[in-house]
Amino acid sequence: MTLRNIPSVESLLQAAEEPIGAYGRPLVTQALRESLEAIRADVRAGGAVPSNREILSLAESRLAIWTRPTLEPVINATGVIIHTNLGRAPLSKSAIEAIQAVSAGYSTLEFDLQTGKRGSRLLHAEALLQRLTGAEAAIVVNNNAAAVLLTLSALAKGKRAIIARSQMVEIGGSFRVPDVMKQSGAKLVEVGSTNKTHLADYEEALVTQNAILRNVVIRAHRSNFRIVGFTEEPSLQEICVLAHAHNAIVIDDLGSGTFFNVEKYGLAHEPTIQESLDAGADVVTFSGDKLLGGPQAGIILGRKELLDKIKKHPLARAVRADKTCLAGISATLLHYLKDEAEAEIPIWRMISQTPDALKARSEAWQREAGQGAVVAAESTVGGGSLPGENLPTFVLSLELPKPNNFLNKLRQQNPAIIARTENNRVLFDPRTVMPEEDGIFLATLKGLLLDSETG
Repeated sequence: MTLRNIPSVESLLQAAEEPIGAYGRPLVTQALRESLEAIRADVRAGGAVPSNREILSLAESRLAIWTRPTLEPVINATGVIIHTNLGRAPLSKSAIEAIQAVSAGYSTLEFDLQTGKRGSRLLHAEALLQRLTGAEAAIVVNNNAAAVLLTLSALAKGKRAIIARSQMVEIGGSFRVPDVMKQSGAKLVEVGSTNKTHLADYEEALVTQNAILRNVVIRAHRSNFRIVGFTEEPSLQEICVLAHAHNAIVIDDLGSGTFFNVEKYGLAHEPTIQESLDAGADVVTFSGDKLLGGPQAGIILGRKELLDKIKKHPLARAVRADKTCLAGISATLLHYLKDEAEAEIPIWRMISQTPDALKARSEAWQREAGQGAVVAAESTVGGGSLPGENLPTFVLSLELPKPNNFLNKLRQQNPAIIARTENNRVLFDPRTVMPEEDGIFLATLKGLLLDSETG
C-alpha cells in the first residue's frame, strides 16, 4: 500500500451525508483532514490504508469528542450541599422556569412597559431586596467577588480601609481580601492581631487620621475557616457605633450570606443579612449562589446615597448581572418573601432533611442495589459556608476491591455520578441526590455493580 491509495477529502465527503447532516460540512471536512493526516503517518510507518467506511468512522469519533459539552449535569452523591466544583446551589423549579422564560425570547431587561422608553436592569431585583430586608437600595452583580471589588472601588478609593488582621483571608480561586482592597485603590490599614482584635484597635486607627469619610471600616466574614481558642473581637454593632462616631462608613462582606438562622438545624450561628443591617452596617455584600440558593450573583445592599455611588461607578457595567441571573435571583428572592424557601429551594430542603428520612432512603437504595450497608456518616454544607460544620446523615456504603476505579467508572457515566470514599469504601449520601434522580442513579449503580461482578 502507498500514500496514493488514501482517498481524498472530497471523495470522502461525498459519502458523508449523515455526518454532514449532524455536524455540518466545515467541521466534517476538518475532521476528515485530521484523520487522513494520522492515516498518512501510520502508512509511512508501515500500516495499512483503512477502508473509506473506517476513515469516516475515525472522523466521526473526532467529531463526537469535539462537540461533546464539557459543562454537563452530574448527580452529586458526595453529601456536600453547596459543592463549588459541581456548580454550587441547584436552582428551584421557579428559578429555572424564570430563566427559561426570559431566555427563550426578548424581555424587559432595559425597557419600561409603562413609558415605552428605555428602563434600567438595576430595578428588577432591587424592589424585592428592599421589601425583604428593609435596605434603602440594592444592586445585583455577577458574583460576590465583584460585589466587594465594586463596593471598595466606589467607596474606598483614596481612603484608609481599616480591617482586622484576622480577616485578611484568602477564599477559593486565590481571591485574597488584601489584594482586592489594594486593587480598589484603598490604603490598607490592618488592626489587631491574628487571634485578638479589640475595639480600641479600631479606635486608634480611626483617630490617627480622622476626617469626614476619609476612613472606611471593612468586616470580612471568615467564610471557609474558623479561629478558635484564645480569641476576641468586637461585635459588628460595636464597630458600627464607633466608626459612625468618627464619620467612617462600615462595609460588611458576609461572603455567603443567609436570611435564615441556621442554628435551628443544629449548626453553628452564621451571621444573617438582616443582622448586619440591624447592627448598622452601611453596605452589606453577599453571594446569591451559596446559602441564598440562587444563581451565581453578588448582592450589595445598604444606604441609598452610597448605593447610588456604587451604581454609577464605571466598574458597575463590567460586572453587571445578565437577564438570566436577574430572573433567577428574583424568583429565588420571591421564595423568601412568600415564606416558602425551605420547601422550594433545593439547598434548604437538603439542609432540613432529618436523619431518619435519610436513613429510610439509604435503606431503599440498599434493597434496590442488592448489596452494601447503611451506615451513619456526616454531610457538609460546603461552598465556603459554615466551616467545620457537618450534618448527621446515613449513607449507602459499598465495599469494593478497587474503590477508586469504581469512582472513575461512575464519573464516566451519563450523567456522571460523583461519590466519595472513606476507609476504602464507596459512600453515597442521599442528602444531595435529588429525589427525581433516584431512578437513573440506581439503574446506573446496579449496572456497574453487575459489570464488576461478571467482569
